Amino acid sequence: MDAIEVIRAKRDHGELTTAQIDWVISAYTRGEVADEQMSALAMAILLNGMNRREIADWTQAMIRSGERMDWSMLDRPTADKHSTGGVGDKITLPLAPLVAACGAYVPQLSGRGLGHTGGTLDKLESIPGWRASLSNDEMLDVLRRAGAVVCAAGSGLAPADKKLYALRDVTGTVESIPLIASSIMSKKIAEGTGALVLDVKVGSGAFMKTEETARELAETMVALGTDAGVRTVALLTAMDRPLGRAVGNALEVAESVEVLAGGGPSDVVELTVRLAREMLEAAGISGKDPAEALADGSAMDVWRRMIAAQGGDPDALLPRAAETMTVEAAESGVLTRLDAYAVGLAAWRLGAGRARKEDPVSAGAGVALHAKPGDLVRAGQPLMTLHADDTGRFARALEALEGAYTVGPSTAPQLPLVIERVTP
Repeated sequence: MDAIEVIRAKRDHGELTTAQIDWVISAYTRGEVADEQMSALAMAILLNGMNRREIADWTQAMIRSGERMDWSMLDRPTADKHSTGGVGDKITLPLAPLVAACGAYVPQLSGRGLGHTGGTLDKLESIPGWRASLSNDEMLDVLRRAGAVVCAAGSGLAPADKKLYALRDVTGTVESIPLIASSIMSKKIAEGTGALVLDVKVGSGAFMKTEETARELAETMVALGTDAGVRTVALLTAMDRPLGRAVGNALEVAESVEVLAGGGPSDVVELTVRLAREMLEAAGISGKDPAEALADGSAMDVWRRMIAAQGGDPDALLPRAAETMTVEAAESGVLTRLDAYAVGLAAWRLGAGRARKEDPVSAGAGVALHAKPGDLVRAGQPLMTLHADDTGRFARALEALEGAYTVGPSTAPQLPLVIERVTP
C-alpha cells in the first residue's frame, strides 16, 4: 500500500478498508507516512466523514499502536469517566474518590488544559507535592491504597493518537467527529476500564456548540466503547455557563474540596452525584448511594488517601494569585446570561491556561464568580473577582468579558444541567 492511494480513496468519498486503516496508522506511527500525507488524510476525513466500521477500525488501530492496560488482578470492578472539557469543569476531582468510596476502583487518565478549557492535571498540580506522572506499577499501588488514581497517560498508551492529535491541532482538523471520537476512545479503551461514562459538554464553552453535534459525538463514542466490550453510556450536559463558581486551577481544587466536605455549588454537586450513579450502574455496583458518601465523609477520606499516595499534601495551603480585581454589576436586576467561553478566555488570559502544550500555567490565576444566571444582583455588587500574578493581565481579561454577561428584569431560558442520556 501507499499513502497516496489511501488519501485518494477518502478524498473521493470512498470507504477505507480495514487493511488500509491498519497500514496507514502503523506506518504513520513508524514515521513511514509523512506528516503532510497524514494531514491530507485527516482533512479528507473531516470533509467526507467515516462510517461506524471505519471509525471502529481506526480506533482499534490506534489502540494496537501501543500497550493495553489490564486491571483484572483487582478484586472490584473498574469504572472511569471522560469529559469533553469546559469552563469550571472540575468534576473529576470529587467524582473519582466518590465512586471509589461507593465500591469501584477508578483508574482515571486525565489531560492538561489547552486554550479556554481547563485540564484536570493542571488543577491537581496546584497541590504541593502532587505528581501526575506514574508508572503502571505506581498506578496499581495507588489504586490498591486509595481506590482511585488520577494521572497522566504514559507514553506507551496509544502513541499513534498522541502523534495524530498534535498534527490535527495545527492543521485545522480538530473538529472532525470521527477523529475526536477515536482519539478519546482509543485511550479510554486502552486504559482497560470495564465501564465508562462520557460527559459530553454542549454550549459556548464546549467544543460541541450544539446539541446535534454533541449527540452525534456521544453516539459515536458510545458505539465505539460498546463494540470494544466496554460498558459505555454518555450524558449531554450544559456548558452555556461556567460550572460552579470557580474557574482556575487552585480555585477549582478548593471548590472540589468543598463538595467533598458536603458543601459546594449545587450544580457541581448535582452533576458529580449523577455521574457517580451512572458509573456505579455501568460497573454493576449497587449499595451505597453517592449522596451518602458525600454526607458521611467517606469520599473525603478517599480523596486524602489518593492525594497523599501521589505525593501531595492534602492539608497544604493552595497557591494564591498575588493580585485581584473585582468586576461589579453596572445595574440592578437578574443576571440572565454569563457566557462560559468568555469566562474561560478571561481565565486563560489571567494565566490559568495555555496556548501551547508546553506553556506553563499559573496555579493561583482564574475567575471567582459571585453570581450565576438566575441570581438577583444590585448595582455595584461584585459579579466576579479576577485573580492573576501581575496586574498587567487584567486589561485583556476585561476585554474578553465585554458583553459576556447580561443583567435584565427577569430570568432567561438556559440549558438544563443534564440534557440527555445516550445509551448503546
